[in-house]
Amino acid sequence: MAHSSFHKFIFGFCTSLLIITTLSHGEIGLPSEEHVSLFIFGDSIFDAGNNNYINTSLRANFRPYGESFFKHPTGRFSDGRLISDFIAEYANLPFIPPYLQPGNHQFTYGANFASAGAGALVETSQGLVIDLHSQLSYFERVRESLTKNLGEEEANTLISRAVYLFSVGGNDYSYIFGTNSSILRTQSHREFVGTVLGNITAAINEIYKKGGRNFGFLSLDPLGCLPFARVVEQEQNGRGCFKEISPYVKLHNKALPKLLQKLETKLKGFRYSLSDYNEFLRERINHPSKYGFEEGKAACCGSGAYRGIFSCGGQRGIREYKLCPNASEYVFFDSAHPTERVNEQFARLFWSGTPISTSPYNLKALFE
Repeated sequence: MAHSSFHKFIFGFCTSLLIITTLSHGEIGLPSEEHVSLFIFGDSIFDAGNNNYINTSLRANFRPYGESFFKHPTGRFSDGRLISDFIAEYANLPFIPPYLQPGNHQFTYGANFASAGAGALVETSQGLVIDLHSQLSYFERVRESLTKNLGEEEANTLISRAVYLFSVGGNDYSYIFGTNSSILRTQSHREFVGTVLGNITAAINEIYKKGGRNFGFLSLDPLGCLPFARVVEQEQNGRGCFKEISPYVKLHNKALPKLLQKLETKLKGFRYSLSDYNEFLRERINHPSKYGFEEGKAACCGSGAYRGIFSCGGQRGIREYKLCPNASEYVFFDSAHPTERVNEQFARLFWSGTPISTSPYNLKALFE
């Protein structure tokens, strides 16, 4: 396959699966006795703006990002709020600001470590993102800060009651195509997926050892059917989804629930919520009108076919881009990331969904 053309469109994506906005320091306030904290790890699906504070091109801190809700760009790869913002809202928490935001020293509500483009592997977009291992070291700093400020007993209670939200893995698979990686030639799909899931397991174990018990996960989205991937497939084979990435996504999504079930039997008190993000997005891509959207395949913001060229905002090398008049009519805001409206629909499902979509617990149960 022609990896160079994939590199052109996917590199921005894989080294960017989402970035975001923050709340001002004044909104933090003092915690109520009843709240359960939220700690957020992963990629651009949850990044509330950490990448604004590192040396990277994987940012969304320019217009038109943020236009629908915040009225200014925040670093989130969306026209508005992310899934994690809605979850915080449903849990009666403020938006959880990015860990790296200057002046962010108040962690009693939790912390957001997510970084657009990050993967479970250190090698994924290395030097441009905060990889999962680094995110865990930030969590350890937060834990130390909480212990110092609250005392050991109260900090331990906060850590054990908290919910740990993960969105990670998609960039690891995108990245190997975007860089014409030797992995494509030397490792089987199964081996590579096993490595990614092994790193995610190590992260869960590390948080568990420090007292974390409640975890939330998303299945991988249909990576090959995002607007940027359709452009690549169109260039090579005509039309449809980019098929070469599908075996990785399928294997990952099949293995993740088994892995979590295994951890549940092995780790005392471990509880988790796994929501089917793949099926949720696939439905809206293929049947947008059923869910109140007008366009499921093309992005609101970008250029080229499906607006799949990652040019939204004109700050990534390509100056010209098109922007739709109403983002809420679209499933995708830019060539790789959903609109706020989609994020809200999914967050509702994740929060209070039935076992068909979210199991064995929904997030609401983990916060209770």
